[in-house]
Amino acid sequence: MTFTDLSRVLFPLLLAAGTAFAAPALEDSIAQRALACIGCHNVDGKRGADGYYPRIAGKPAGYLANQLINFREGRRAYPQMIYMVDNLSDAYLHELAGYFSALEVPYPPPQALAVPASVAARGQLLVQHGDAAKNIPACIACHGSALTGVSPAIPGLLGLPRDYLAAQFGAWRNGTRHAAAPDCMHKISLQLSTDDIGAVAAWLSAQPVPAGARPATSLPATMPLTCGSAPQ
Repeated sequence: MTFTDLSRVLFPLLLAAGTAFAAPALEDSIAQRALACIGCHNVDGKRGADGYYPRIAGKPAGYLANQLINFREGRRAYPQMIYMVDNLSDAYLHELAGYFSALEVPYPPPQALAVPASVAARGQLLVQHGDAAKNIPACIACHGSALTGVSPAIPGLLGLPRDYLAAQFGAWRNGTRHAAAPDCMHKISLQLSTDDIGAVAAWLSAQPVPAGARPATSLPATMPLTCGSAPQ
């Protein structure tokens, strides 16, 4: 048998063997592509192992899209996130945000409130009533009376770790986190003392999330200040 004859016999067999052992094609879906996010944000986007990878499941879609765009445009500074979204279009980021927003994943139990009663009371006061003397509005005035956020662009404040909440206030204060102008959270953060930030973060992180919690569809009154990322 000549080499040509041998190749005519072996080539179809090798081709068939290669086909049999070829890797299966990946599913082309938004759920499959979202696995890149889950590497840090945990299964179904329900929060990473430490305090700095927040839950993204169930957040308002507009808020999630705003944050992805903020990372891409340099308004938020975190190298891993910037690398992930640097070349993604608005349309793709909105699709990704919509996928995570629609997820319904149970929340874990809240953190224990390991602060003095006076600190907890100060945090609760600021969250529910604000501080008129310091021109600080109540958190519930923008984030909803249940603190579960307001669609389409205001996030909930429950179910977040204490360290993450405090770190975000710090980022707004020192200018490493921005939102679309006017940046209302930057303004509020400058009016809060370090102790106030610690009190708010501690109290919020210790609150349970109601079963089936979802963002509200509207606020009962106009927001106390203008926020560029959540126009009224």
